[in-house]
Amino acid sequence: MRWLLFLSRLAFICGLFFLASLSLLVKDWLDDKSLVSTIITIGFFMGMIIVPFTLVCYLFTWLAGKKPFATVPKWLALSILFFLFVYAGYVYYSNYNHPIQ
Repeated sequence: MRWLLFLSRLAFICGLFFLASLSLLVKDWLDDKSLVSTIITIGFFMGMIIVPFTLVCYLFTWLAGKKPFATVPKWLALSILFFLFVYAGYVYYSNYNHPIQ
């Protein structure tokens, strides 16, 4: 179950990079364009895959009869769930916030 802890940490880091990517959309606070592209790549693209995949792995390990929260701290799992809600809110906002023309 160490793989689940590793995956959870990776998803947490991707979630933090997603928050940094959102802050870069609001204000361009970083001048290094290669660093900006790295943050956006990790935050948006890797995070959109890894965060939901981690939560699906939690579900499958729980359904298999194992306890995922014996290995993964609860604060880490809750923060990954929070990042999933932030991702969902961003996708909803970016797709459905346009007036009908």
